[in-house]
Amino acid sequence: MKLRIEDNSLRLRLSSEEVTDFQQNGRLETIVSLGPSVSDRLIYALQRDENATGSTPSVSYTSGRVVVRLPITVADAWASSDEVSLSGIVEVADNQVVHILVEKDLGCKH
Repeated sequence: MKLRIEDNSLRLRLSSEEVTDFQQNGRLETIVSLGPSVSDRLIYALQRDENATGSTPSVSYTSGRVVVRLPITVADAWASSDEVSLSGIVEVADNQVVHILVEKDLGCKH
């Protein structure tokens, strides 16, 4: 899974194998080591959210961990369809928004 952050946007791109894994397990996680200590890392994840009531993605950040959550019905429908992307806008602090895009990277061979 690839993560791209630019300005107030966050994009996750999943290979076809990762889409299948997400469909089966409901969660993908990537750990990027950024230093010699175990705490020197960035973790980013995509997961189904059993508690979501809406139809758009949400995002949270705590202690080096970025988690994008998808409502179960949206996640399951997207993963099993030909639809390439999901998007949403999340309101955050100071009247800002974060644009979220989750995409199938179907041309990805690695």
